[in-house]
Amino acid sequence: MTETEDWSGRLLNFRKALTNQNIGSITSLLRIPEDLNEIFRKVADGERISPSEGVMLFEQGELGFLGKLADQIRRRKHGDHAYYIRNFHIEPSNICINKCKFCSYSHHFSKTSWELTVDEILEKVNGQEKNVKEIHITGAVHPDRDIFYYGDLLKKIKAARPYLHVKAYSAVELDYMINKSGMTLKEGLVYLKACGLDSIPGGGAEIFDENIRKDICGMKSTSQTWIDIHETAHSLGIPTNATMLYGHKENYTQRIDHLERLRQVQDRTGGFNAFIPLKFHNTNNAMSDTPVVSVVEDMKMYAVARIYLDNFSHMKAYWPAVGRKLAQVALSFGVDDLDGTINDSTRIYSLAGAGDQNPVMTVSQMITMIIEAKRIPVERDSLYNKCN
Repeated sequence: MTETEDWSGRLLNFRKALTNQNIGSITSLLRIPEDLNEIFRKVADGERISPSEGVMLFEQGELGFLGKLADQIRRRKHGDHAYYIRNFHIEPSNICINKCKFCSYSHHFSKTSWELTVDEILEKVNGQEKNVKEIHITGAVHPDRDIFYYGDLLKKIKAARPYLHVKAYSAVELDYMINKSGMTLKEGLVYLKACGLDSIPGGGAEIFDENIRKDICGMKSTSQTWIDIHETAHSLGIPTNATMLYGHKENYTQRIDHLERLRQVQDRTGGFNAFIPLKFHNTNNAMSDTPVVSVVEDMKMYAVARIYLDNFSHMKAYWPAVGRKLAQVALSFGVDDLDGTINDSTRIYSLAGAGDQNPVMTVSQMITMIIEAKRIPVERDSLYNKCN
């Protein structure tokens, strides 16, 4: 039995023990440190916690305490519903201008390189089942492809599959292609929206702390640029997601700083659909000497993020990053969304050593996983509208 399997079993047992308890009975199950009493009260009353209190949760909160608070917030927002979507990914190329230390995907570290042609991409799009809801397009920042190439790609996808929601191009990709075109940020996003861009994924955020960002991905767009792109997208009616890469060189204060910046943007715009914590993996990259954090740390990350991001409706466990079992467990630590079927269409995490080397899940498998976690499966579209 692996350490992951052992911990997932323990956490599943813990989840079962707390299934029918409410927040008012938590004191009979768990010892609450005196310093956390005020945080407990705030969460119980639906009040916002401060950055210092967020750090305190990471430093002093026992896993059971954190899980219970996060789970109560999830229940307030979504009852027992857990969401999934029929989706697939397209990764146009792994040839990248950046050389991020944590990346196992780009041609710098993967030892192979590829560039899909537009015809090859369209073949993949047309090969999907008719009831698929979303295409997720993201990958490397290719030095030779500009905004007009990517805009033309959007047009052709929409012509082939008019009702397919196109979630495409991370902020770092957008930054490069828009600058290369000579457009302003707003002009570039308006152009792409007209071409068929429906929403933007949350990738490229990594960690907002400027010192760590300079160390692990110094060639990449700045933290403020990422924020500006998402905030501008929101102003144009383009919803986006938000992410954070955790479990590498950051500390708890820097995690909370990242969450605080996201919370402030959401206060201003309300344009984020979901937050997705993304776990660092250390295979095939320049940070192989950085140990991968424990399963307990994963669950703490989900729970504290759910508690802190009070203005985010949805918290997603991206199962190719943490594995199916732990994504299932995360449903008891504030998570309400497991992403989608994916159809073995991404290699970003499998190249980094994540557990699921062939990320594909049937709808029936996803439904079973949700039911086993004592949740009600709800198929959704990209904007979290329930599907019939």
